[in-house]
Amino acid sequence: MTGQARSSCTRAGCTGTMQDGYCDVCGMAAPKTRATPPENRATTPKNRPAQPKNRPVPSARPKTSDLGAPKDTGSAQGSGSAQGSGLSKGTGSSRGSGPGQSGSGRRGSSRSGRTSSGGSRRGLLGLGLVDVPSVPYRDPSTAVLTDPEVPEHKRYCGKCGQKVGRGREGRPSRTEGFCPKCGTGFSFTPKLGKGDFVAGQYEVLGCLAHGGLGWIYLARDRNVSDRWVVLKGLLDSGDTDAMAAAMAERQFLATVEHPNIVKIYNFVRFEGAGYIVMEYVGGRSLKNIALEARENGGSLPLPQVLAYGVEVLRAFGYLHAKGLLYCDFKPDNVIQTEEQLKIIDLGGVISADDEDSPVYGTVGYQAPEIAEQGPSVGSDLYTVARTLAVLSFDFKGFTNTYRNRLPDRDKIPVLAAHESFYRLLRRATDPDPARRYHDAGDLAEQLIGVLREVLAADDGRPRPALSTLFGPEPHVIGPEPIHGFIAVPDPAALALALPVPLTDPTDPAASYLASLAASTPNQIVSALTIPPIQSIEVNLRLVRANIELGYVSSAHGELAGLDEGDWRVRWHRALAHLAGNELKAARRLFDDLYDVLPGEAAPKLALAACAERLNDLTTAVRLYETVWRTDHAYLGAAFGLARAYLARGDSGNAVNALEAVPATSSHYVEAQLAAVRAQVRDRPGLNQGDLVTAGARLEALELDAETTARHAAEVLEAALRWLAHTPPIGPMNGGRLLGADFTERALRFALERTYRTLARAAPSREERYALIDRANAARPHTLT
Repeated sequence: MTGQARSSCTRAGCTGTMQDGYCDVCGMAAPKTRATPPENRATTPKNRPAQPKNRPVPSARPKTSDLGAPKDTGSAQGSGSAQGSGLSKGTGSSRGSGPGQSGSGRRGSSRSGRTSSGGSRRGLLGLGLVDVPSVPYRDPSTAVLTDPEVPEHKRYCGKCGQKVGRGREGRPSRTEGFCPKCGTGFSFTPKLGKGDFVAGQYEVLGCLAHGGLGWIYLARDRNVSDRWVVLKGLLDSGDTDAMAAAMAERQFLATVEHPNIVKIYNFVRFEGAGYIVMEYVGGRSLKNIALEARENGGSLPLPQVLAYGVEVLRAFGYLHAKGLLYCDFKPDNVIQTEEQLKIIDLGGVISADDEDSPVYGTVGYQAPEIAEQGPSVGSDLYTVARTLAVLSFDFKGFTNTYRNRLPDRDKIPVLAAHESFYRLLRRATDPDPARRYHDAGDLAEQLIGVLREVLAADDGRPRPALSTLFGPEPHVIGPEPIHGFIAVPDPAALALALPVPLTDPTDPAASYLASLAASTPNQIVSALTIPPIQSIEVNLRLVRANIELGYVSSAHGELAGLDEGDWRVRWHRALAHLAGNELKAARRLFDDLYDVLPGEAAPKLALAACAERLNDLTTAVRLYETVWRTDHAYLGAAFGLARAYLARGDSGNAVNALEAVPATSSHYVEAQLAAVRAQVRDRPGLNQGDLVTAGARLEALELDAETTARHAAEVLEAALRWLAHTPPIGPMNGGRLLGADFTERALRFALERTYRTLARAAPSREERYALIDRANAARPHTLT
């Protein structure tokens, strides 16, 4: 349009001339630019066909949510309004999870939120696990802007996203006018002033902030105890009937009542404009909290970010249960006030079955399929995950280079240090909507598991919790009694020692399967071959029974035709591969399940078992250690970690893992005896202190004479081997081992006595004679 001949403005009474396509006085666009709005906007009335798919995504304003942008002023109540692109949803939107989705749960989460706000400002922030710094409640009167003005670089058309109100070629910028692209009027001048009474009830004090729908104002409700409220403008179409319809359509927001969601009080009109009336939330936006941390040279602690995520997901679970989608989530739209989070800016909320209303989102947060498929629960959760990423590290390029993906894990320290967090983000932001989470409760459950893992890694203290998806380990594979502790367990044994998925209580066969709990595998196969009730749980129980019987091919046969979108089917298929020693196939499936369930211990245990069998000891150590550090209930992880360390020649860390088995565990003695054997194992660096410590550990257990003697023989034999390479200079450091001086002569006498004790308890003559021969060989040479 540049270079176009000047002409008079066609607006009646206006003396301006047309420049660059619009009037230099009133902003009226030239007639030929007043075209029908582009198809990427939902302007079609509801009784007409929806806009076609494959619509281009209009440019949104990335800086409005970039944590590197200037801080918003005043209360964050309205700082993150729907400033992104408004997109028309196409038909065939993907909403919720179907049977083929790879959702993490088979049922809704209990963490989907409460339905009443209560009277306290204390929330559940931190779950009792994280101490999230409190944000003081802000006096509303201090939040009012003294000189409300929208910076020129933040001025965009509210309809098509075009830059508007910018100065050009020496001409000053304008705060009111018309968009040169779509003809929509814009105004960045506050419509309400101090002292205005809106609807005869709300006394305006001034502006708080500017959002995508216009200025947000602070007011007092003179009809209800002078309480503070916020007035937020609705898009003004200039059509009275359309405005009335829009207000009626937004009435569903008044039914939203959750402690983590700002409360909508009313919808009113004033001088031709419509306003949403909502509660005032005094605090700080997560955007500003993160900015302050960055300005101080750091970033928000990951546990704090995860705690924020869990709290937000309570609200999302509530909205989704009511059939609502938030659409435009980002750090700007969450305020922490004292110890509670509040999601603000409900201007973009729509019904999940709404196929026609515009969809608001922000570049860098919005899911890539929105333009073609429309929003869904999965796209809502996508925005939550992107927000967690932006809050947890300096996510440079998240609005362009990494607009639809995550940066390489090894380039981001927090992602490199916390694999489970990275996998959670990767799944929640997968470009394929079918592979994401499709239930806020499921995502929250996994987020809590990741949070416990991160906290345990930070301070070394376990954070145990019962899984809602898996039962405990059926049995624990401890030290191998014959071939030595270093022996790697059989793959089938490893498979059957892994935690078992819990039976879905809503399955029609759940009660019948519970009645078979004490049955043998053979009995289960007989009972379920022609079951009285057909269900997925019946199939899976048959699979496990066949694995327990060693019939791996039969197990695979039972799995044929089952829904691979159900993670439990893939779990049992991976078990069958592991039991059949098909280690690489099992590892691939368990790795995929780690992506699906990053907060669960079971997939990590399974992956560690596969890595151990494949001699990938680095991976085995990392995963066993992650599980054991987080929850000491998984004793298989302790023994697996010790095995992997010993295979690497690291006896010290193997002993440390075994020492951590609590004294209250039924496997405590087993772990202590394994630690004794690990500590005296021939290795570089073995010293007198190791041997003495091992002997003291054995004596402290106060076991029966035969068990003590069997392990004492190992300790004494190791001490004599060690002494064979050490000059005999008398009692070394004054130390004693199992009641004997630390000299070859004293230790030989002690070993002789030990073998004779074992000989007396030998079950056969041959074994007794063999032990007597060992005793004679151990006895030192004497003159008598």
